[in-house]
Amino acid sequence: MRRADRLIKIVHFLRGRRQAVTAKRIAEEFDICTRTVYRDIQDLIGSGAPIMGEAGVGYVIDKQYYLPPITFDADELEAISLGISMVRQWTDDKFAVKANNAFAKIQAVLPAKYQGELQQITTYAVSTPPIVPWTVSFSDLRECIRVRRKIHIEYSDQANRNTSRTLQPLALIFLSPVWVLASWCETRQDFRHFRLDRIRTVQYLEEIFDDEPDKNLAAYMLKESACHPE
Repeated sequence: MRRADRLIKIVHFLRGRRQAVTAKRIAEEFDICTRTVYRDIQDLIGSGAPIMGEAGVGYVIDKQYYLPPITFDADELEAISLGISMVRQWTDDKFAVKANNAFAKIQAVLPAKYQGELQQITTYAVSTPPIVPWTVSFSDLRECIRVRRKIHIEYSDQANRNTSRTLQPLALIFLSPVWVLASWCETRQDFRHFRLDRIRTVQYLEEIFDDEPDKNLAAYMLKESACHPE
């Protein structure tokens, strides 16, 4: 990996972490020695990256910091285009607009020599039946996940039994052809996920839940194989 590419990736790596990351952890991620990490961090700080921390403690970066636009190769543009196409087809109109805006921004900053790559994209996602519809707001659920707002739902399971649940929503997961909402269920005191098409009503509560280590998304992912849609 070119050093310039590694510096960019280190910035993105730090931005994706909520807590300080040690030089050892960064070295393991990028297959370099800790001495190289210390040098890279100092060079990033010298270039204006708002990185705080020290050797032996760890490093954090201001989450508001963004790198200048970078270019993409043909395969990267193809992957981005495919992802945006999937968002358009399998989320909702509000999120599709965001996807279109993101792609427009990418187009706007691409150098002229790369603009032609956009005309050569040959990988697409199209909606194909059967698409299982839902009536709840996909974007509102995303916002509750983002701000950690509790919700209360009325739900019909696969046996058409109705139940009421208070949830801490953690993630939306696409299991074609359905979306499921992964959550910590306060009613069951365990992780559960719920098909969007079976959620009858949603009440958005005022209460904000904490990011508890045994109830958050990371903990859910560790138990994912044991969770099944109700």
